[in-house]
Amino acid sequence: MHAKRNDKIATVFIYIFVAIVICILAGILGEILITGLPHLSWHFLSSSASSFQAGGGVRDQLFNSVYLLILTIAISLPIALGAAIYLSEYAKDNWITNTIRTSIEILSSLPSIVVGLFGYLLFVIQFNLGFSIISGALALTFFNLPILTSNIEQALEGVPQSQREAGQALGLSNWKTIRGIVLPAALPGILTGIVLSAGRVFGEAAALIYTAGQSGSTIDYSNWNAFSPTSFLNVMRPAETLAVHIWKVNTEGIIPDATIVSAATSALLVIVVIIFNFGARALGNMLYRKLTASNTK
Repeated sequence: MHAKRNDKIATVFIYIFVAIVICILAGILGEILITGLPHLSWHFLSSSASSFQAGGGVRDQLFNSVYLLILTIAISLPIALGAAIYLSEYAKDNWITNTIRTSIEILSSLPSIVVGLFGYLLFVIQFNLGFSIISGALALTFFNLPILTSNIEQALEGVPQSQREAGQALGLSNWKTIRGIVLPAALPGILTGIVLSAGRVFGEAAALIYTAGQSGSTIDYSNWNAFSPTSFLNVMRPAETLAVHIWKVNTEGIIPDATIVSAATSALLVIVVIIFNFGARALGNMLYRKLTASNTK
């Protein structure tokens, strides 16, 4: 009787705590969306920002955020995937691997402002890359790599050992077992790590202020020459993201409708993150079904 009563009490408390978390999340998202959605319009999404006039948009900032995310994931994912495979499948449990894991935990706890100053000193100054998209992407790689590596490693370790043994019983090498069995089975967890890291990239501002810059020249979306200073594909141009734009309009106070712009930009940032999360999960589920089905043939 006491065990059943204690179980019911614990269940009630768990539901209460979950409800509190959901209410907090709903309150934050609701406040941002209710305040910002009425100010979102096609003009706001398709026009460039104006520094001194009302009515400017966030077209360039939106593109810069997505472009920076793609570059950061393209740089950090192969490194994180290789490190996670090594730690999970090849490394022995000794002081070296423990030191590596401790270093990853320390890096994941570094404040973003510290990563931004490091990126500024190394990439902007030392490597002479200047305030540019590539400087921001490289800085965010350092910021993004620890959590991505940890999540991928946990996803790989979550694959049952029996699946590895089955691959080895079929005569597959260790790498073929990892590539053909372990990685497809761990794909949902890997995708979760990518989604979490992408959310951090979208919302990061401090590190990008010191690396990617706060403003840039006019972007020509018809110029496909990646080496042209005005091309939208040029990784050497300064780039202001949505998160940096929110910080900028609220701190400078130059734009007459700064409150409206920041509210609309915040709502847009939330919507983009939600769309990316659902899109990435849908793509991951499709790939998971395809890869796992191909392994059963």
